[in-house]
Amino acid sequence: MATLRISIQKRSDGGAVLRCTRDDGSVTWQKQEGPRAAFFPRHDLTHFTVEQVLGLRRGFYGLIAEGWDIPDTEGKGPRGPLPDEALAVEHLVGLLDLERAGVADWTADAVNREAAEWAARAGRHAGRPVSDDDLARVRSCMRELFSRWAGVAPGETLELRFDTAGT
Repeated sequence: MATLRISIQKRSDGGAVLRCTRDDGSVTWQKQEGPRAAFFPRHDLTHFTVEQVLGLRRGFYGLIAEGWDIPDTEGKGPRGPLPDEALAVEHLVGLLDLERAGVADWTADAVNREAAEWAARAGRHAGRPVSDDDLARVRSCMRELFSRWAGVAPGETLELRFDTAGT
């Protein structure tokens, strides 16, 4: 089992810095600035929640724990395309981002239908289906993490641990 230490620093200028430290001490990080800076901490926390709560090990944080650097997760670097699970996780996180923005309220059936349609269009595997209970657990964890993030003062950091062992 590997553990990834995740730090999200809230900068006083409204930006954020995501820093991931692997068990071997190696680090990858990314700074968010400008209009998109406010979006990414919640997106990154949604990734954490989806991957940790649902036991998905080859999403964004799982790949980082394996040794991928953040730019590699765009699928255009030396590591090549992303694995199907990482793409399915990104799709689910995107659906939850839309829900957070007030665009949709997803039931498990709607998420699974959307995932199947996306996978068919992309020629990919849809990932594991989710249940309404899965979504309730994910949303509960997201609320808790978003509340913790809201309580982080500028200049301070939210610290998390991502365990790669199954749940």
